[in-house]
Amino acid sequence: MISTSARDRLVAAAEDLFWAQGVGATSPRQVLDASGVGQGSLYHHFPSKHDLASAAVHATTSGALDAARRDLDRPGTARDRLVRYLERPRPALAGCRVGRLVSDQAVMDDAALTADVRAYFVGLVDLVTAVLREDGLPADAARDRALAAVAIVQGGYVLARALDDPDAMAGAVRGFVALLDADGRPLTASTPAPDDPEDA
Repeated sequence: MISTSARDRLVAAAEDLFWAQGVGATSPRQVLDASGVGQGSLYHHFPSKHDLASAAVHATTSGALDAARRDLDRPGTARDRLVRYLERPRPALAGCRVGRLVSDQAVMDDAALTADVRAYFVGLVDLVTAVLREDGLPADAARDRALAAVAIVQGGYVLARALDDPDAMAGAVRGFVALLDADGRPLTASTPAPDDPEDA
């Protein structure tokens, strides 16, 4: 019987390769070599490249959303939790795992893969909006700020890579937090969480 761990290793290898070089540029053979499992396991679990891509993209998006939920659902004021999410250590120069999928034409040309990516961003914006609503903002204003917060993280990755400077992301976050503070409400961040394997 094929072990579940073989499937997990294949998915994890695909996630890393998709992050590094994209879905379109990654072959099943590369995933097989990176995973260290046998060829029979690959085709047992994933008869086609699309099956493998679907599993890996879903694992990436659901894992990233779970990481955001952990930051935003932990104890603390609404502002503390939002700042915790924004200030979480991220691999700025490596880029966002989910953001990488958006720039991959092979993903955006596939309705099922695009749906997973879209569901991640919708879910993330909804999570941040809910936190800001707890802080007393009207629904429209909360959603606008949530979109801005998510854009700061995504844009921070782009700036960090373009400038080859990880502090570009940190600076973008600091600037956004300062703007939040400008409305006169207290904004004291909790101690940052330890590095999380997810990055969005």
